[in-house]
Amino acid sequence: MQIKIAISPCPNDVFIFYALINKKIEIEGVKLDFVFFDIEQLNKMAIKAEPDICKLSFHAFAYCANNYALLDAGNALGNNCGPIVISKRKIYPDELYDAKIAIPGKLTTANLLLKIAFPSITNKEEFVFSDIETAVLDEQCDAGLIIHENRFTYEKKGLKKVIDLGEWWENEFKQPIPLGGIAIKRDIPIYTIKNIEKSIRESIDYAKNNIDEALIFCKKYAQEMNEVVMMQHINLYVNNYTYSLQEKGQAAIKFMFQKAIESNIFNNSTFNIESIFT
Repeated sequence: MQIKIAISPCPNDVFIFYALINKKIEIEGVKLDFVFFDIEQLNKMAIKAEPDICKLSFHAFAYCANNYALLDAGNALGNNCGPIVISKRKIYPDELYDAKIAIPGKLTTANLLLKIAFPSITNKEEFVFSDIETAVLDEQCDAGLIIHENRFTYEKKGLKKVIDLGEWWENEFKQPIPLGGIAIKRDIPIYTIKNIEKSIRESIDYAKNNIDEALIFCKKYAQEMNEVVMMQHINLYVNNYTYSLQEKGQAAIKFMFQKAIESNIFNNSTFNIESIFT
């Protein structure tokens, strides 16, 4: 069975899938064809139901849950790992309502968190996530919503934190932050789905046990990234929830969707929260 799998070139995704990409691990009866795209492009692909397996923002999942279910392995959740709003000059959180904000995509979980925290903000402009710091430094926007490894680099560029939305989420709701998931088409046989989940866990174990070779491969997709930053990125986003959501991870994802429904970002008819997992 040939399966198209779309992931991002971010170090955590490449690290997770390293052994599967390089056929260190095989899945019986399954051939995985990998493609790599920026997270917002992945979100749009998932909305169109293009890949069989797709890394996507949990926000985007709400709009394609009829076609996909969330795998138990490979996901990005955690603590102290949320998106951050940054600025060039000192801005206080209550000033954001009048600010123009650079965002990494309308369908990103970062934008969902921003909507929940600041529902009145409407002046946003979309950028590729890696261009947001520059957009703020060049004063194309008053503030920027940064994700991924930019949380480790913005201060060195002279940018200031306005609010850490992950920190806000955890303080407000006492829940881990769901960021991105691995979704699989619902028409794939459950036996194959369970084999894929098992193989993702084996791939994570392989990368951890062969970390030097895995990091060399990750650098091919993150050539501009300092190795220390790359390891910080992997250590932050590849964690126990990546290995298996367990009840706590599943509950955190359901909680986020419920808050989004309560905030009128999407409604109960969009999808059934109780049937989102494999």
